Amino acid sequence: MSIVTHLDPKYISRGELALGGLRSLAPSLRYASLLTEDGFSVVNVEGKEFDSNRFASMASSTQALADAVARELRLGDNEFVIVAAEQGHVVQVRVEDHPLVLAALFTDKATIGTSLTAARRTARRLNTLLMAK
Repeated sequence: MSIVTHLDPKYISRGELALGGLRSLAPSLRYASLLTEDGFSVVNVEGKEFDSNRFASMASSTQALADAVARELRLGDNEFVIVAAEQGHVVQVRVEDHPLVLAALFTDKATIGTSLTAARRTARRLNTLLMAK
């Protein structure tokens, strides 16, 4: 019997390790969550003012909508999602070869490009950690 992704100790421990390094890449990080594609929170870091399950659910819905837009418009695979607002932005990237999405909230103190780069690096690092035995 296999363990569901959001309860799998491997995903949790390696997710914590990867997300722990996100802050050093992006000091403007306010909150980050590693979630399953179907909206279950695996690991989250930073601010306690957010409900991790609600954040994961919103991120999953946003990811699904962006994926559908890319598919319907025949744009190819959706690479990332950005929600930009007056006081910050959310960047979401998939973790390659795994049913996971990294969603991170940043303040307006960093550029979207800096935040996207940090999120992509973190997702790649997590993929590497998960591939290791």
